[in-house]
Parts: sequence; structure tokens; C-alpha cells
Amino acid sequence: MKLLQYSIMLLAVATTACKQDFLQRTPQTNVTDETFLQNPTDLETYTNGLYSQIKANYTDLLSDNIALSNNDQNADVRTLLTGTLSPATVGGWNKSTWEPLRNINFMLGKASKIQGDPAVINHYIGVARFLRANFYYTMVKRYGDAPWYSTVVGTSDEALLYKAKDPRILVVDSVMADLEFAARHIQPSRTDNTYVTKWSALTLLSRVALHEGTFRKYHTELKLETTANAFLERAASASAEVISQGGFQIEGNSVNDFIKLFSSNNLSSNKEIIFLQRNDKNLAVANNTHTVLDWQWALSSSLMDEFLMADGTSFTDLKDYDKKEFVQVFENRDPRLAATIMPPGFKTSENGNPYVTRPDFGGYLQIKFYPRDPALRGGWVLNYTDLPIMRYAEVLLNNAEAKAELGTLTQADLDNTINKLRTRVGMPALLMTESNAKPDNYLSTRHPHVTGNNKGVILEIRRERRVELACEGFRFDDLYRWKDGALLAKNPEGFYISGLGAIDVTGDGTPDIAILKDGDETPLSGLSPSIKEKIVKFNINSGNFYLSKETSGRIMFNDDKANQRPRSFDEKKYYYFPIPLEQTILNPNLKQPEGWQ
Repeated sequence: MKLLQYSIMLLAVATTACKQDFLQRTPQTNVTDETFLQNPTDLETYTNGLYSQIKANYTDLLSDNIALSNNDQNADVRTLLTGTLSPATVGGWNKSTWEPLRNINFMLGKASKIQGDPAVINHYIGVARFLRANFYYTMVKRYGDAPWYSTVVGTSDEALLYKAKDPRILVVDSVMADLEFAARHIQPSRTDNTYVTKWSALTLLSRVALHEGTFRKYHTELKLETTANAFLERAASASAEVISQGGFQIEGNSVNDFIKLFSSNNLSSNKEIIFLQRNDKNLAVANNTHTVLDWQWALSSSLMDEFLMADGTSFTDLKDYDKKEFVQVFENRDPRLAATIMPPGFKTSENGNPYVTRPDFGGYLQIKFYPRDPALRGGWVLNYTDLPIMRYAEVLLNNAEAKAELGTLTQADLDNTINKLRTRVGMPALLMTESNAKPDNYLSTRHPHVTGNNKGVILEIRRERRVELACEGFRFDDLYRWKDGALLAKNPEGFYISGLGAIDVTGDGTPDIAILKDGDETPLSGLSPSIKEKIVKFNINSGNFYLSKETSGRIMFNDDKANQRPRSFDEKKYYYFPIPLEQTILNPNLKQPEGWQ
């Protein structure tokens, strides 16, 4: 027999113990085909072990929301944009990639033979199909086409082991069928939001349908534009069902209520949370969210620029908006800006000193998801804040965007969706007529494919999505589905610096850091010794950053400056990633995505 390709090898491996998930649910051990999955209780135990396949996201790595990242997750995208990614160097499509599917299909293959209450059995089948849909749509987003497997494949099933990829249309239709089944059969109970419910299924259905509908609309090279509206209509109807029947609501009436969604130790009763990753010190279940602040990445000026002024006008309409210094950019802005990016004067503890930002990562440090209560921060993977996996805000945004793309959006729709998010933080309402009468110039430049009578409001919905869902893992996928991947080719920037010397970044009028060149401290000569000795000094030549105008300008990064091949985005191939070369050698039926052949 030929060597089995790594990507499918796992499908032939006998299942092992169910994986323990973030709730510490207790799975069975020594699972075998003969002794396990005999009744509905076994299905419950097994699906508990599958829950670890879907977790909360608290970063926007890979996207233009990041200024600089040293995180390994960024590697493929960074090499993609510099032209050095290839089938010989890319990761993925290996055993760990496909193992979750094998575990799901194992259960589904057994479930059809179990005797018991059909409603209970179908509930757990629905959970498994929900997870399979999530797995496969992740594959579609990365590769376009993918081999569809609905059963466990054995070592002797060479026809399946070495099959070609199935076309996107077939895979997406299968994903939608899984989600429709899940939405019909998973129980709607909200007594424990750490479990998948009917509302979770409808939320994922709206997410996938919106992604596919907009992808087909804007990626005209697929020649699937005529099928886009059917997906957009399902995105609208699925989200509408959650809105009208799910019993969810936007909680609170201040930015503090927004902050609590990402820094609370108990979101179990929060009516905005659809699906929750619970973390509990008593159960020794924790997360690693303290690392969002000043560890491996910072957020971008591009993200900061899109937050509106407090009166609802565009920050980018201000004269010399791109020359506002660190303290200035936070003045009179949408309150969510200072809840997402660390503002001047931010403290990690009530009685501590203001945290001083660092320009070598760009200076716009992420605080969204940072545990505000020191008692919830215990160190590496020892943070005990709950994390939303799905929240109601996304449903509202999905609904508004789908209707805007369809051309059916009304002001009443905006008031029931986008404006609920704005009202919570004290921002003015989004008005459809005004937005369409004068589309925002800055956003128009960044999203050139948006046209038509609804252009203005679509752009504003995209702004709202970026602002509200920042750092929740949506941005990269959004750029790809809107065919705005070119935004990733723009060199990221940090905050603006008017000149070399001392800078106040905590807002108290006293300098905290200094930007110097070649260690020359001449710009600090006028400072008192007591201030000078406390200043943290950064050198633009010896560090990893430089200034866009040599001795002034926005912070930029040597990684981009030093690349022999500057960032670029090949529209014909970069919307997909290649399959690792060894996989196509092991299985000659596997063809590379468009542009990578």
C-alpha cells in the first residue's frame, strides 16, 4: 500500500479518550468501538469531550488591527505578504488539522444505531454537526475547496484516503445542511450557556451565511454572484430568529458594561452571552488573557483611526488627524477606543502607577480582555475571566450587514441592531439617509468594492463591526470576504511622534518616555535630573522601529523596512493558502488552490 498522507492518516486511528474541555467535563477513558456510544448518556459524555474544538478568541492576529506581532500564529500571513510563503514552507493540513473531524465523524457513525429518545439523540447529533460545520468552514476559508468526509475512513479505504478535493459549492452546501440540522434539533435551553444551544447554531449559521454571501458577491472571479443573495437572506433570517426569539439583549448603559464582557469572572447570567467559555479558579480552569497587554503584540493606528469622535463624526475628517500625538488621539472619542486600546493613565491595579506604553511595538497596547481585577490575574494560563465564544452583538451586526448588502435595510433595522450597540456606550445613532447621502471618504478609499445606493451605510456597518468586535478574531476573515486583502499589504503603523525627545504618554503632563537616535540624549538636555532618570529611553536606530519621516512621524517597523521584498497582496492567489507540498506528493489527486498550482 502506498504511504498514507499525513492529513488523512488520523482518520484511521482508533479513537482515544475524549479530550477534557475548558469546563473540566469528565469524559470516558479507554473508548473503543465495541464498548462505547451505546446510549444517549454516552453521546452526552462524548460530545462534552468535543467542546474543546471551539474556544473563545481574544486577539486579531493576522489582521490589520495589529501593528506588530512576534506571535508564531502570524508566520504564514507575514511570509505570504512578503512573497516567501510556498507549498514547501506552509504549515497546516496535517494530523492535528484533521483529527477533530475524525472524532466528530466517529460519533456520528455510531449515533444512528443508538436506541433512545429521538429528540435527545438528535440534540447530540446536532452538536456534532455544528462542530463539523465549524471545522469545514474553517477549511473553506483557508483553501476554498476541500475533501468532504462524512464518515470515518479506514486504512483500507484508499479511494477516500486519496480522493481529490470537493468543490467549494459542495462543501459549503454540506456545511449549511449540518447547521440547518443543528438549528432544528439542538435544544434552545439557556440555563447553561457553556453548552451549544439552538441559538449558538443559528449564530454560526448567520456567520457562515454572511461570510459566504459576501465572499461570492465580491469575489466575482468565482462566478457565483447569482448565488450570493440566497446566503445573505439566510444570514438575515437566522440572525432575525435569534433577535426575535432568543431572549438576548445588549446589557448595560455605559462603556463599563462593555468592558465587563471581557474582564468579568462570571458571565453565566449575562443576557448578551450566547456561548461562553467559563473559567473558574475552583475548577482550576483558566485562560491566558493577561498576555494581550504588552507581551507579543500591539494594536494598529489603522484600527485607532476608525473609532468615531464622541459626537459621531469621523476622526479621519479632522485636520491632520494622522499627526495627533498619543494623548490627543483619545480625546472626545467613542468610549470603546479606550476600552480596547490602552489610554493615557491606565492602571493595572487601583493603587498602582499609570502603565507606560512602549513605542517599539507601536504604542497602542491592547487592554480588551485584560483582567482588570488583579485577583483574576495569576500568571501564565492562570487568569480567571470568562470569555465569550459567541455574543449577541455579532448577531446584530450580521443582521444589519446582510440586509444592507441585500438592499432591504431600513432605519428601523439599524435602530434594532447597530444603534443598540452605540446607545450602550453613549454614541449617537447611525442614520441611514445621512450615511448614504455622503459616504465616508476615508472608508470609501479602504473599501473600493462597495458601490450602489447603500454604499454609505455598508461602510458604516463595517466600521461598527471593526470597532465593536475588535480583538475578537473576526477582522482577518472580514477583509478576505470583502475582497479587501490589499489592506494587509499596507505597512502597519503605531502612534505619531512630533519629534525626538521626551513624551508624556500617561496624560499627567510629565514626560514618561523618550525617543532618541543613536543614543544621542541632546533632546533631553532641558529636563531636570529627577525626570530624566525616570524616563524610559527608546532608540530608533538600535530598536525594531523607525519613524515615517526619520525624526518624526508615525512609528513603523524594521521588519517591513528591512524586507528585500516589500509587502504586497496578489489578488489572484493570496485569498487562499497553499497545501503543504508533502501532502500533494503523497496524494497526487490533491490540487493546489487557485494561483498556487
